[in-house]
Amino acid sequence: MTSNASNALSAADTACYEAKDRGRNRVHIYTTNDDELAKRQGEMNWVHRITNALDNDRFVLFYQEIVAIEQQTNPRKYFEILLRLTNDDGSLVPPMAFIPAAERHNMMPIIDKIVIEKALTTLKTLPNNVYDIHFSINLSGQSLSNPSFLDLVIETINKTGINPMQIMFEITETAAIANLTRAIHFIRTLKKLGCEFALDDFGSGLSSFAYLKNIPVDYLKIDGYFVRDINNDPTDSAFVESISQISRVMGIKTIAEYVENIEVLNKLRTLGVGFAQGYHFGKPKPITELNAELIVKIHHSSV
Repeated sequence: MTSNASNALSAADTACYEAKDRGRNRVHIYTTNDDELAKRQGEMNWVHRITNALDNDRFVLFYQEIVAIEQQTNPRKYFEILLRLTNDDGSLVPPMAFIPAAERHNMMPIIDKIVIEKALTTLKTLPNNVYDIHFSINLSGQSLSNPSFLDLVIETINKTGINPMQIMFEITETAAIANLTRAIHFIRTLKKLGCEFALDDFGSGLSSFAYLKNIPVDYLKIDGYFVRDINNDPTDSAFVESISQISRVMGIKTIAEYVENIEVLNKLRTLGVGFAQGYHFGKPKPITELNAELIVKIHHSSV
């Protein structure tokens, strides 16, 4: 028994969604100890919170620098754009808490749209006359396979007046493979404008190298699972080295994720990896702090 009519309707709604997900044409009975329904109710709560965040502009951007391992004369700076959701009390929610629910309920394209708009608007305000600043923006598989999303990205680039060469999009290997034809069209169209692409979490899939020749990316982001223990695990070291070597032959640059100390960084250098990202260089910071950080760097470099 439920305590009131509102809870009864909520339980019925949850059971209906569960029946739909299990193949339609069926009945699902709500019980209080049903783990799947409990998970579903948790997701529905997140859908409400995500909708509230969209309506009240509670999605905020953070950034983390992607650093060239070897010193380069080109003052190009890469920053990955990261997403957070702000609670009513001002606390921040990491993406993995709400992204699964957003993906399940097809909300990622609107979230990706907001991220792109906020990121490009911020990029326009930065001191690009001193640094060649590039933003790396994550795209979901839903956005990648959405027929209208490509036009939306192009429209946003044109509207903000940002040089497309300052933008890199990160897509996961899984998302690219799930709809390979559409993904390749998406990538090639934006690359013609000057955008770059990175294949994220490379190595986590079973067919990584098999698909690599067909996906025209500029960077591979090596899955942090193979990076963080690279000095102690010979298999991880050999795997990262093979990615580095094959990428170099194909003219693709490599970025190692989860670089947390100098020992890992030095090992990556010996393996020929080009770029690194992780807590060794700093934790993610609010995007509102990036302009001030760049101004400080400009001042120090001129002293």
